[in-house]
Parts: sequence; C-alpha cells; structure tokens
Amino acid sequence: MSMADTLAASRRQIRTQPGSRWLWLTLPALLLFCAFWLLPFARLLQIGMQDDRSTQHSGYWTVITQPHYLLSLLNTVLLSLAVTLVTLLIAAIVGCFLARQRFTGRGTLLALLTFPLAFPGVVVGFLVVMLAGRQGLLAQISMSLVHERWTLAYSLAGLFIGYLYFSLPRAIVTLVAASEKLDRSLEEAARSLGASQWRITWDVIVPGLQPALLSTGALCFATSMGAFGTAFTLGTDLAVLPLTIYGEFTNYANFATAAALSVLMGGFAWLALMLARRLAQAKEAQL
Repeated sequence: MSMADTLAASRRQIRTQPGSRWLWLTLPALLLFCAFWLLPFARLLQIGMQDDRSTQHSGYWTVITQPHYLLSLLNTVLLSLAVTLVTLLIAAIVGCFLARQRFTGRGTLLALLTFPLAFPGVVVGFLVVMLAGRQGLLAQISMSLVHERWTLAYSLAGLFIGYLYFSLPRAIVTLVAASEKLDRSLEEAARSLGASQWRITWDVIVPGLQPALLSTGALCFATSMGAFGTAFTLGTDLAVLPLTIYGEFTNYANFATAAALSVLMGGFAWLALMLARRLAQAKEAQL
C-alpha cells in the first residue's frame, strides 16, 4: 500500500469516529470540573434554600429582604465597577505608551509595574495600611502639616486603592500586548485625513483595543467582586460581600445566608464575564 493510500485510510478512520477520541482526552478535565466546581456549587445552591437562623426564611429570601445585605451587594458592585473603569483607563494609557515607545529602562519599568503580580491580597492590604493607615506615610505627612492624621486604609477608599493596586499589573500586561498588535497604518491614514489625536484615539485605537478592554474589564470586575485577602487585612467591618459572607459563616454559623450571598456574588461575576464575551463576539462579527 502506498503512502497516499495509507493517509486516505487514516482519514476515513478518523471520520468514522467523530469526537470519540477527543471525548476521552477531555474526560480528566470534565471530572475535575464536576468534582471541584459543579458538585460543590450545586451543594451551595441547596444550602442557600435552607432557613436562615434569624429570619426563619430561606437564605435567598433573607438576602433580598434585609437592607444590610443589599447594601453590602451594592457597595461591592459599585466598588468593583469603579476599580474596573479606573484600572482600564490607567492600563490603556500605560499600555499604549509602553507598546509604542522604545527607551532605555523600558524593560525595567515594565517589570516594576508588573511586579505586584507576585503579591497576594493580604500583602496588598498591608501595603495600603503602610501608605494610608494610622501610622502610614499619609498620616505622618498630614500630622506634620496640619497636625491631624488622615487615614484612608480602613474605609472603602482604602479598599479601592488596594483593589486598584491589585488589578493594575494584570491589566497592564494584557493591554501592552494588545497595543503592540494594533495596525499603526490606520492611525497614519486618519492623521493624513486631518483627524485630531482625540478622534484617532476614540475612532481607531479604542475600537482596536476593545476586545482586550472587554476581557480585561470583566476579569477585573470578577476579581474585585470576590477579593477577600485585601478586604480582610483592611478591616472586617467593611460592608462588602466577601467580608459579609465571612462573618455569616464564621461568626454566626449562618450557612444558608452565607451560601445565598456566595451564589449571588458568583452570579454577578458570571454575568460580567458572559456580557464581555457576547460583546467581544459581536465586535468580531462586525469585523
């Protein structure tokens, strides 16, 4: 049998087994997915249906009827949105600059900007305390200038700083890579037609970066929704969902409400990821 006949027979054999080989190859991933996500999440959904210890209603009903749980959800969503928008703005500017400029020390600067990737949330919270805590740099400067200690670390403002510090390196890495792939000839064509730098940025650069902005923003939002280490370091009295879940679970053994809050938080993060994916697909379809 010739080589051509052998290849043809192999192709026919592959066609007669559609997907069977790939199914076996994906089986380990499916098993891990079921064991470490699907089954625990199904159990979490079930626990949320049980009665709350204080209201004697299901955890889900308790969450949507108690104001302090809704306030915690609102604070978390608004904080995550603010962190996401500011992160994307700063990271897009820095990413475009580093992608277009070549200068001595560029690699060192990029390494310094992305160095916090190695820090866990607890370390980020500690750095915020050192910056804006009661004995931090900001408090010492304000004490010497106006004889009053300014502190931001133990509030939502401090948490915003911590989440921003945590999210920026990840966004910069992604947007530098995306900026390097932009077609510079489109900018030159727009400039030759008399477009201002603002129009070039809004009509050429932003649409080119849109898929990366959407994916990065969704991940930033989801990460900020569930970040616990930074919030726990800055204070357990902050009204955000991760700390509320922690308090219900550890302080009050209120498993039903903790499970319901966890499902709610996961649902918001999932919606953000799905929305970003749909918008990215719509953008690709237009192209």
